Amino acid sequence: MDFDYSPSEEAFRKEVRDFLKENLPPRKERGSDFLANWLRKVRARGWVGFSWPKAYGGGGGGLVEQAILREEMALAKAPPLGTSFMGLAWVGPGIIQYGTEEQKQRFIPDILDSKVTWCTGYSEPNHGSDLAAIQCKAVRDGDDYVVNGQKIWTSGAPWSQWIILLTRTDFSTTSKHDGITCLLVPMDSPGLEVRPIENMAGDRHFAEVFFRDVRVPVANRLGQEGEGWKVTVSALANERSSIGEVTQMFSKLDTLKELVRATARNGRPAAKDPAVRRRIATFEMKIAAMKYNGLRYLTKQIRGEPLTSETSVNKLHRASLEIEMDDFAVALMGQAGLHLRGSDDAVDAGSWSKSSLSWPNVVIGGGTPNIQRNIIAERILHLPKD
Repeated sequence: MDFDYSPSEEAFRKEVRDFLKENLPPRKERGSDFLANWLRKVRARGWVGFSWPKAYGGGGGGLVEQAILREEMALAKAPPLGTSFMGLAWVGPGIIQYGTEEQKQRFIPDILDSKVTWCTGYSEPNHGSDLAAIQCKAVRDGDDYVVNGQKIWTSGAPWSQWIILLTRTDFSTTSKHDGITCLLVPMDSPGLEVRPIENMAGDRHFAEVFFRDVRVPVANRLGQEGEGWKVTVSALANERSSIGEVTQMFSKLDTLKELVRATARNGRPAAKDPAVRRRIATFEMKIAAMKYNGLRYLTKQIRGEPLTSETSVNKLHRASLEIEMDDFAVALMGQAGLHLRGSDDAVDAGSWSKSSLSWPNVVIGGGTPNIQRNIIAERILHLPKD
């Protein structure tokens, strides 16, 4: 594999670095209007939706340049390129691939301009790990679907304006993957109720979402009726393929190294402790493995090949690595690692403690480890089910 970048790609990397140097002040120097100005500037450069078609407001850029952009942004600890991760990672690409022309013109500009935030209505109380077994029901009634059911662990639901929703429109299919339909639903729809779920760190990132006779126009259906599974699989693969997500782990490791340098262990700097140094080296090797595995995905995308089950490898790997790094940081700080934001004794504003307590966000979100292991065993290694 050739890991060298072309002169034009290296020139783009320099462009991104120069932009960051000019427009990204240290966190303590960012004013109240910083984020709005940041979003406006990156949007003006065409970096939001970088690889999306220009016809719909995207940057029309290449996949390699997009990977470079995400990598440099993550390494610089820059803010997101938009206000809706779900909108940019899942919904936008799904609408571009499966949406009608009217849907593209209606939804894509608002995602790119950070005017709306999206959440995903996938998991259900009894079918969280088995996504294809969903029971949330949508019945066609003229020009509308009438939706009844419940979703749970819906990330970002308490503040989102729209939800991309998986429903079952046919209960008689022989395969549970058939009969699923994807709908785009405004969160202020009559009959839709959001109940936030507070996690151990005190955040309300997740929520239960209830649907009671919620009417959704047929015009808001994404893809054909009964083909929602295909839309969802494509969206999940797109989310798990990002090289930028891997680079975020390198950024997290840099922050962990700063913590190590600032911490004493057994009466001497933790950075000089051989056990600590081995753990840091282990983390670095695991993240590097994720990076090179991610480059395989990028190579497939460049060749125009679809991403499938192989993306579960990095999803599984990252989930365990996040927990390892957070727990190591908390243990390294000793008693101070127990304090959260607001405490005078909290280290790094309690960010490591909060991250450690928020592990379900990373581990469960997008598919539990057991499901990822099953996918890897059955679809990649072709192991028998029995």
